[in-house]
Amino acid sequence: MSVQAAPLPPGSLLESYCVAGGYVDCFIAEVPRAVTLPQLIETFYTSHAFRPERWLIGVLLGKRADNRDVVRLAVGKTESFSAWSVEARREDQILLCDYQGSTRSWLMVRPVPGGTRLHFGSAVVKPGDPIFRALLGFHSFYSRCLLRGALSKL
Repeated sequence: MSVQAAPLPPGSLLESYCVAGGYVDCFIAEVPRAVTLPQLIETFYTSHAFRPERWLIGVLLGKRADNRDVVRLAVGKTESFSAWSVEARREDQILLCDYQGSTRSWLMVRPVPGGTRLHFGSAVVKPGDPIFRALLGFHSFYSRCLLRGALSKL
């Protein structure tokens, strides 16, 4: 179960951020079973890979979230989670906006023969920032680690 970069699928909630000068990425992995969006959300945001980020956001920004908050997000009982709010949601995908409006995080599930394709992507609204450019390689590595973390829980 490898994680690889891929183009955004048609109809993605992240598609509107594919504008000139914008940054959008998409990573995919397939699992040999059916996975729902709530399952992906819960496994993604409770994975060991994501825990350090969740802790840092809680400590540095005071926007703490625990596993119960993740479950509430997964089942659609809240429109906010830690430093993000739900920008859009469909049965197969969710788009989250950070509290400053600078980035987007996106998760999607898509049935494929023999299982489910999991998608994780990000958008940076103003990618010209020198700090973002300097961290782009790390961002790509970290994004793959986050999706692998969800895979390990599935």
